[in-house]
Amino acid sequence: MQPVIDDFETVALPHMNDLFRTARRVIGNQTDAEEVVQETYLQAWKSFHRFTPGTNCRAWLYKILFHVIHHHRRKWFNGRFVNSDNETLFETLSYEPPTPQHLCDEDVIAALDEVPAHYREVILLADVQDFSYQEIAQTLQIPIGTVMSRLNRGRKMLSGKLGKFAAAYGIFPAAQAA
Repeated sequence: MQPVIDDFETVALPHMNDLFRTARRVIGNQTDAEEVVQETYLQAWKSFHRFTPGTNCRAWLYKILFHVIHHHRRKWFNGRFVNSDNETLFETLSYEPPTPQHLCDEDVIAALDEVPAHYREVILLADVQDFSYQEIAQTLQIPIGTVMSRLNRGRKMLSGKLGKFAAAYGIFPAAQAA
């Protein structure tokens, strides 16, 4: 039994910080993120016998993480289904100017926190964790077209939010500054 423990520690534990950061950004609460990551590792440990050595353990752990997050969301929202409203959809379709390059990390994180969770998940997996569309689709158990759509809309929302932060600092796109 000991070699299995050593294998799990060697293969899975190095990804804990990345999983926590992603959970924290998706959930928005450190305590809940810690709980979700703990549950993720518990489930990964219980099903480690099904993991194929030599395959992508990181992607496997992220799939478990998002399964746990979705399970906890159902529990947290008492079965209520949360949809983005028409106003949010309208915002994704409107033109937003390019985002200026002089923003601090806190501004980017604050803007990302304002993006609805189902868009934020895809942005984090694609742009922060560098997962492919296929890996994201498998991790979130959604069609690849939905991944591309959510990524596009989420990036537009994030760009709009960052544009507002930049304007608050007096930073404007080159076309407006001239």
